[in-house]
Amino acid sequence: MPKLAIFSAPKPFTNPHIATIQRNAMRSWLELGPEVEVILVGEEVGLAEAAAELGVRHLPDVRRNAEGTPLVSSIFDMARKNSNSPLLAYVNADILLLPDFLDSAKQVAQSANNFLVVGQRWDLDVRERMEFSTGWQDQLLLDVKKRARRHVATGSDYFIFPRSCFADMPDFAIGRAGWDNWMIYAARYMGWACVDASEAIQIVHQDHDYSHLPGNQPHYKLPETFENIRLAGGRLTIFNLLDADMRLVDGKLLPAKRTSAKFWREVEIFPLIRLKSYWLGQLFYAICHPRKAWYYFRQGQR
Repeated sequence: MPKLAIFSAPKPFTNPHIATIQRNAMRSWLELGPEVEVILVGEEVGLAEAAAELGVRHLPDVRRNAEGTPLVSSIFDMARKNSNSPLLAYVNADILLLPDFLDSAKQVAQSANNFLVVGQRWDLDVRERMEFSTGWQDQLLLDVKKRARRHVATGSDYFIFPRSCFADMPDFAIGRAGWDNWMIYAARYMGWACVDASEAIQIVHQDHDYSHLPGNQPHYKLPETFENIRLAGGRLTIFNLLDADMRLVDGKLLPAKRTSAKFWREVEIFPLIRLKSYWLGQLFYAICHPRKAWYYFRQGQR
């Protein structure tokens, strides 16, 4: 039985560049070996053909919102119901993975019962279909060292967790901002180990434009993003990697690094994750960020 099920909801394969980088990503997942199974969810153009070409499982009947965007809750539920793997991992379909992904997942699972593993990515311009011959991992890491850029710690492109976690999720729209931040918030709220694996896992994001989105706009400007934030419980639930309470280093789980920024952030979110009080969270936010709080108050935002 596979130990890890990687699942994703790819974009349509109509844009040649998007099609290329998605195939690259999925091929890299398959290179992780027989302990990993790959599941593709959705009915996007070209997805069934890509799944057949790669020899991976395809689940087409995903629920969607009124705009036709697949729902994160449905994607996660379908992956869980169609896999027996003890660990699940949602990975964005443009992300290249290396063997450290599976190794790190197993290491965390040996140290914690309930957890979420997230981490930073490297951004790399990839234009051609990759050849997965002997030594491709070394070549990729060389390209990362020469040309890649470290992405800021505000977004997450993968989530590793036990199959019992995240069984009840809001109906977020996939591919829009907010839901990935909620994942980190939910893990901290539930008291699970929230692990920043940036030091242990090297993932590579293949650059692309936003031609697949309405109006060619970045996802954080779309109305569905604002709906995601509402479903998450409000802007205070927009957590990022700074909010992880653990880190994975040399195969071991360690507490998050102690910095002044981390200390004050923990003070700020204490009412949310410890006292489970949103209104006290708003108060602490106003104390820590008076100008931003006043702006949001004037805008009528929670």
